[in-house]
Formats: sequence, structure tokens, C-alpha cells
Amino acid sequence: MPYASLWEALGGLGIFILGMKLMSEGLQKIAGNGIRRFIESLTGTRITSAFLGSCLSASLQSSSAASILVIGFINAGLISLYQALAVMLGTGIGTTLAVQFIAFRVTIIAQPLIFCGTILKFFCHRRRWVYAGDLILGAGLVFLGLQIMESGFIPFAEEAIGAGIREIRFPWQLLSVALGALLSLMLQSGSAAVGVVIALTASGLVKYDHGFLMVIGEVLGTTAIAGIATISGTIVAKRAILLYFFINIVAISLVLIFPRSFQTLVHLITPGSSAATASPQDASISRLLAMSHTLFSGLSIVLFLPLLGFFVRSAKAILPGLDKGVEFEPASTFLDQRVVNTPSLALLQVRSELRRMAEIASTMYDDVVEQFFRFDARRAIKIAKKEESLDILQRHISEFLVKLSRQQLSTEAAVQIPVMLNLVNMLEHIGDQSEVVVNCLTKKKENKVIFSSAALSELKNLAVRVGELLHLALEPQDNAPQSLMADARHLKDDIKAIQETMHANHIRRLSDGQCSVLAGVAYSDIIAAFDKIADYAFTIIKLAQDSQDV
Repeated sequence: MPYASLWEALGGLGIFILGMKLMSEGLQKIAGNGIRRFIESLTGTRITSAFLGSCLSASLQSSSAASILVIGFINAGLISLYQALAVMLGTGIGTTLAVQFIAFRVTIIAQPLIFCGTILKFFCHRRRWVYAGDLILGAGLVFLGLQIMESGFIPFAEEAIGAGIREIRFPWQLLSVALGALLSLMLQSGSAAVGVVIALTASGLVKYDHGFLMVIGEVLGTTAIAGIATISGTIVAKRAILLYFFINIVAISLVLIFPRSFQTLVHLITPGSSAATASPQDASISRLLAMSHTLFSGLSIVLFLPLLGFFVRSAKAILPGLDKGVEFEPASTFLDQRVVNTPSLALLQVRSELRRMAEIASTMYDDVVEQFFRFDARRAIKIAKKEESLDILQRHISEFLVKLSRQQLSTEAAVQIPVMLNLVNMLEHIGDQSEVVVNCLTKKKENKVIFSSAALSELKNLAVRVGELLHLALEPQDNAPQSLMADARHLKDDIKAIQETMHANHIRRLSDGQCSVLAGVAYSDIIAAFDKIADYAFTIIKLAQDSQDV
């Protein structure tokens, strides 16, 4: 076992990864916040979205980093599931640009690039020149690392281990794909993984037939990295990564079914390539592997981009929502910016979105009440996600209503818009106060604060009564507006009386030493939150009555 060659190969790998990291950081710093603003403004067609995804991946020098960033924007409700899938499909093209750059390994310029990059990084004072130095230094280290890796792997190709790898038969196709995915997962970068595969194949340690499948398997590793980022994400993010994984599985399966046809296409589009049985020492090996990645990414976009609408429509059936009958996706479902010029239709869409927002707020409050009877950490996480959905919906609906208010409106429509804006704010405030209650209960659990049985019973009773008022405000009622308002006033008076009794009992328990200071603070904060929820619910009922009177 040539240990010196092994350390040489590992050292080259380290230099290569360092170079990739410096290149990535340099590009990101040069781009600044432009990348974030770039994707936030994503509102175009599927082709535009794919193009933006390729630009994002190329800028970050990592399709996995780009996919993780896309997942973050899905969680924030900045892009839809449809747009996210198009962007993630486009990230493959961005990665292949980096792979093509790696494949043009002009090792003679590695040292000059390292020298120039070092000068810029350590001797320049302007930040953009320093960032450019990172980029140039990283490129030089990438070329140098590849050269060292190849020379380190060559002795292994002559040993028994190399012969064993080259003679893998069954199931060598699946194994090669799995090794490519594992390499990408370990290196946390698809382009870096492909660079390592190029070095392994060019050295002769891995056969070309295995190498091109490892290059294709890279996409599964980057998908797995993005999948890890969705563990605590929204249901929309989970749907996006599940559909993206399914698309990649189908694409890889097609290559595995027709490997020779795929290789023939690769050789046809690769300038100056030799026959499919090219020698491992052939300098065109790196170009063939890079073109394999390019062709795979391009065919994936051509085949699956037109089918995104079908995948999005199937998403809810593949991965249903966590609540039966309730979708709390952190994005608007009914709003369509194209109908803003048609106020009557736009107002119908806003009403549908408001009903969904009210349903989310109502189910969120029900979950909060359940926490008093049986605290569940997973339920607390679900409540937090619903609160995030309410925040995002508030922003989307408010922006939509503001755009609508600038159109030529009838008197009735002009009156409805301020009412709807107030209603949106009330629903979001209800979500905020519900989260306050959950946070108090969570801190109580973590700090092992104990409420007396009397105090806990009072809080449960208050929660139920406030819930009655909230459901009266948020759920469709058959009562006349005057009767509804009378019921609301009655409930509001009962809640005020209950709160006064609770405060008196709380002071008595504090005086008798039956309640600790921490428990008293949490108890008062929960009462105050419930009081605000009751006020918001009563305001919603009053807004509904006033709008009908008008």
C-alpha cells in the first residue's frame, strides 16, 4: 500500500476543497445581498425561474447551498412550490457551469493564479479586490488540488484495490450512483464531488463507465442535503424536496435504463472526444464527465420543466397537510396578481384568503387550548408554524389590497378594502397572542414552574370562554348581525368578570405564599394575552357589523 501516495491524494483533496470554498466565498461576497434580492423578486415563468436557479447555483458554487437557500425562501413564503421546483431544477445548470470550469484543467496556470490571488487578498485594501483575490486564489487551488489528487491516485490504479474497483460487476450501476451521492453528501457540494470523481477517473482508479454514473449520482447527494434542511421546515418545503427527489430518481432511472444511448449523446456533443472506450489516461476524460453532467442537467430541465404544473397539483396527495381540512402553507393560495385590474374578482380572492387565514387562526387557538390539558412539544412547533403562516399571509394580503386600492373602484369596494386590512391585522394579532400563551407554557415546562390546581382550572375556564368568543367571530354564523353582536357582548362581559375574579384570587394566593413569583408572572402574562385575543375577536365582530350597516 503506497501510503505516501495516499497522503498525497488526500492532501490534494484538501487543497481542492479549500479552493472550492474560497471560490464560493469570493463569489458570494462579490455578489453581496444581490443574490437574496435576486430570488426574492422571482415572479416570472418557469423558464425564468430555472434560469434564476442556474444563476443562483453558479454564484454560490454549490447546488446544495442554492437548494438550501431556496428551502429558506419557501419557509419564509417568498416563493411558491411551483417556483421553487423550477428554481431547483435550474440549479443543476449552475452546478454544471462550475463542473465545466473544473474540467478545463489548465494546470500550468494554477501557480500564477495562486500568486495573483494571494497578492490581491493580502495586499489590497479595497474589499472588492480582496474578494476577487479569494476567487482567483480559490481557482488556482482547485487546479493545483486536482493535479495533486490525480498524481496521488495513479499508484492505486496499479494495485489490487484499483483492479477490484474497476472489476465491480453487480450491481455496479446502482453502486456507482450511490457512491456519487455519498461523495456529494460528504463534501457538501455537488461541483466538488464531481471534481473528485474527475480526478479518480483520470487517474485510472475508477473506470469511465463507473465515473459518469458517479457524476450523475451527485444530484441525489445535493438533494439529501437540502432534504435535511426541511426537517423543521414547512409542509410546502417538504413537498418541494420530495418532488425534487422524485424527479431526480426518475431522471437517473432513465440513464440507468439507457446507459449506452446516454454515453453516445455525450460523445456526440463533446468536441474532440474519442470512442466510448476511451483510455483512462485520455485527456478528454474530464471533458466527457463534465459533459455528462451538463447533458443530464439539460435533459432533466427539458423533460420535467413542462410537467411542473402536474407535480404541484399532485403535491397535496403525495404529502397531505398536517391538519385535516386545513392548509397552513406560508403563502397565499387564492391571490393572483393578474386579476388586480378586475376589482370584483380580486375581492373574491381576498375573501377566500381571509377565510383560510381565519381558519388557521381558529385551529391555532384550539391547539393552544389543548396545551393546557396536555402539553405537547410537537404541537408547540406546529403552533409556531401556523403563526409564521399568519405573518406571511398578512403581508401578502395587505400588499395585494394596497395594489387593489390604486385601481378604479366602486364605492362599495373602496369601503371594503380598509375593513379587510383591519381584519387581516386582527387575525395576525390573534396569532401573536396565541404564540405568547404557548411561549409562557413552554417556559413553565422548561423552568419546572408549577401552577396550583385552582390557578390552572381558572386558566382552562378562561381559555374555553375566550375560545367561544373567537369562534363566534371567525366561524360563519346563521344569527342576524344584531343577535351576533348581543352574544358577543355577553361573552365579553363574562370574560371580564372571570378575569377580575382571577386577579383577586391570584393576589390572595401570592399573599398566602401558595404561588411563586415565576408562576405569578407567567399566570399574569397568560391572562393578558387571553384578554387581547378576546378584544381582537370582539373587534372582528364589530367590523363585520359595521361593514354590513354601511
